[in-house]
Amino acid sequence: MNQGILALVSSTGCASANALQSLTDAMHIPHLFIQRNGDGTPRTACQLNPSPDGERYTLAARPPVRLNDVMLALVSELHWHKFIVFYDSEYDIRGLQTFLDQASRQGLDVSLQMVDRNVSKVFSTLFSTMRMEELNRYRDTLRRAILLLSPQAAQSFIHQAVETNLASKDSHWVYANEEVSDAEMMELVHSALGRMTIIRQVFPLLRDTNIRCMRNNHRISSLPCDPQEGYLQSLEVSNLYLYDSVLMLANAFYRKLEDRKWHSMASLNCMRKSTKPWNGGWSMLDTIQKGRITGLTGTMDFRSNGANSHVQFEILGTSYSETFGKDVKRLATWDSSRGLNGSLKENRVESSMHGVTLKVVTLLEEPFVMVAENILGQTKRYKGFSIDVLDALSRILGFKYDIYQVEDGKYGSILPNGSWNGMIGELIGKKADVAISAITITPEREGVIDFSKRYLDYSVGILMRKSQENINIFSLLAPFDLAVWACIAAAIPVVGVMIFLLRRIQSVRAQTLPGPHPPPSVTTSLQSAVWIVYGAFMQQGGDSIMGSVALRIVMGSWWLFTLIVCSSYTANLAAYLTVSRMDNAVRTFQDLSKQMDLSYGTVRDSAVFEHFRVKGTNPLEQDSTFSELWRTINKNQGQDNSVADPAEGILRAKTQPYAFLWDMAVVEYATLTDSDCSFTVRGNSISSKGYGLALQHGSPYRDLFSQKILELQEKGELDILKQKWWPRKGRCDLDSQSDAQPEGRALRLHSFAGVFCILAAGLLLACLVAALETWWNSQRCRRAQPKEVTASGAAADKPRPAPWHDCGATATLYFMDPDATDVSPDLVELQYTQL
Repeated sequence: MNQGILALVSSTGCASANALQSLTDAMHIPHLFIQRNGDGTPRTACQLNPSPDGERYTLAARPPVRLNDVMLALVSELHWHKFIVFYDSEYDIRGLQTFLDQASRQGLDVSLQMVDRNVSKVFSTLFSTMRMEELNRYRDTLRRAILLLSPQAAQSFIHQAVETNLASKDSHWVYANEEVSDAEMMELVHSALGRMTIIRQVFPLLRDTNIRCMRNNHRISSLPCDPQEGYLQSLEVSNLYLYDSVLMLANAFYRKLEDRKWHSMASLNCMRKSTKPWNGGWSMLDTIQKGRITGLTGTMDFRSNGANSHVQFEILGTSYSETFGKDVKRLATWDSSRGLNGSLKENRVESSMHGVTLKVVTLLEEPFVMVAENILGQTKRYKGFSIDVLDALSRILGFKYDIYQVEDGKYGSILPNGSWNGMIGELIGKKADVAISAITITPEREGVIDFSKRYLDYSVGILMRKSQENINIFSLLAPFDLAVWACIAAAIPVVGVMIFLLRRIQSVRAQTLPGPHPPPSVTTSLQSAVWIVYGAFMQQGGDSIMGSVALRIVMGSWWLFTLIVCSSYTANLAAYLTVSRMDNAVRTFQDLSKQMDLSYGTVRDSAVFEHFRVKGTNPLEQDSTFSELWRTINKNQGQDNSVADPAEGILRAKTQPYAFLWDMAVVEYATLTDSDCSFTVRGNSISSKGYGLALQHGSPYRDLFSQKILELQEKGELDILKQKWWPRKGRCDLDSQSDAQPEGRALRLHSFAGVFCILAAGLLLACLVAALETWWNSQRCRRAQPKEVTASGAAADKPRPAPWHDCGATATLYFMDPDATDVSPDLVELQYTQL
């Protein structure tokens, strides 16, 4: 200033700029200011002090910070609604105020997180201070992030995020910094997983080197402007603006000389009170403001509020269709006049996944995933319905996959600390891209991962062992207990003896009475009395023996006893046959909750277990069925009735009186493939749930998988695969298990086998008795000797035949009475007795 000053060109920070502004405003010295950030952190707008007299001599050669406008356009184009902004500890957060205000007006959820220079300490603090559920939410928020860091800090941050499993292939991070070189950009892209978008300032240079290196008929050095030299790419942005600022000043000085309006430079001294401002300062400032040049940074002028407004940004990045960050291309540009030019929508895979290899986690569950027979030396192979679906998608889309089994053998449930185990935990931990097995789509799981469209319907079935029908040929005797039958059998001879005695007393009393009386009848024998009682019991009637009041009382009581016994037997027999004809009393969950004979349960910590827990503990549930079911399933924290895995539940249902509640598809397959067809399945096959492919939250493959699954359903290929693994008639007939209707089923032969056995026994006994009687009578006839009467009247010793009724002879009696027209029965009986 003592030697004389035309203008000041400075490249400093904001603090130094404020001090220089005070000096230049006081001395009327034109000041071209280029903001510089030495540590590489994204710059924020400098808040310069206002001039005392309103005349401002400081011009901003570097355009104002427009990163806020670019970032807002980017998140709007990407339709981000929730994201996080990481900023360097050296970054002036006041520069984000405009961005936060506009984001708030648009309803965006923006979180802020400062990143310390020691990046590893930041991540260790996160894992030590956050609970697992908070960390999961933080990880979900981290999927969409903006990094306002220096290139070195951003590279360390991304590296730590990948190592600590906070970043994955479904992440999309935006790195915003005006000054980032090609080498730094490639390092960031190669370190990151998923999609990386970079915002940096760009300078559109003219293609013709001769034109580009000419400034107002003055040739500038070819070193900075020749792209073949490579010098321009190594310069910092602030140095480029510094070069153009000097060029702008030289241009203004040249025009001053041409106009002959030059004011000599004054010697200025701030230490003297008598020093006056330079009287040519305002004229020189006006000449600079009216100038316009095209330099290394493009067009430069100060016609807009004393600042250079010409700035252009390029937006570069990768997409999922590429090999995850290996290639970088320009997606769009942004300038201060036209705004965003290009599309920033995520370039997701649309029709092909060639070259992509997915990591698939699975769990063995028949018939969804099973181990196939492997050739010695080859890797383990799998088969099953879900594997067939995955192979069909792989064939259509062209991707490959590596499959492995989950270590803990679980589908996935939330733990008390908020984390997830099983296959769900593998997806959340970014260890696998896809999980496939008999995994059901539930709201809890959809909160932490994504699902494709369901490829198979899901419902809960009841697997039980078929009721064994006990074949008892004497089942018709079951309505009465053995003691009752014994008492009935004993009552018949007792009543027969009673009748015999009363009848005998009646005969003796008749003989003692005066007057003629008929001889005793054959019906008064004990055998006849018992036969009469048995005939009355069988409701077949009998001889009329009710000659006295006592006999009538006995027979009346016996008939009443017979009526009650027969009626009770008929009713109990009908009830017994009805119960014995039922296949199984359990057909629905209501039946299962009301019965006490079968214990039942499901797999602990599974989706079915959680389903019954939610339904059973819901106070708004009006039906008490699920509360009863849950009480039994969760008995002793599920240790008594629930099992550890489906195989244990199927085995328990086969060997014990146990009902296993599990996926309908699994229990139907177990029923179809059972060796002795001993299972039956109950339950409702209609459900709003289903099985689907589980993917990482925000996976780029979800929509494509869903589209192809719908196409497979439309073509009927999924139905063909379902018939392959669930044939209606396999080794066992599934339809006969589920559609049996016992109401109209006829009684089987073994139900009446006892009756036929009794009839056959009676016939055999009758034949045996007839044979014995014949043999006995023939023996008596041979031993009997007839007696011949001689002339002297002595009987000879010749054997005499036995009476006719003993030896089987037939005698015909003729009673001749010419005077009588009828023969009375009493006379016949009398003559028969005398004979």
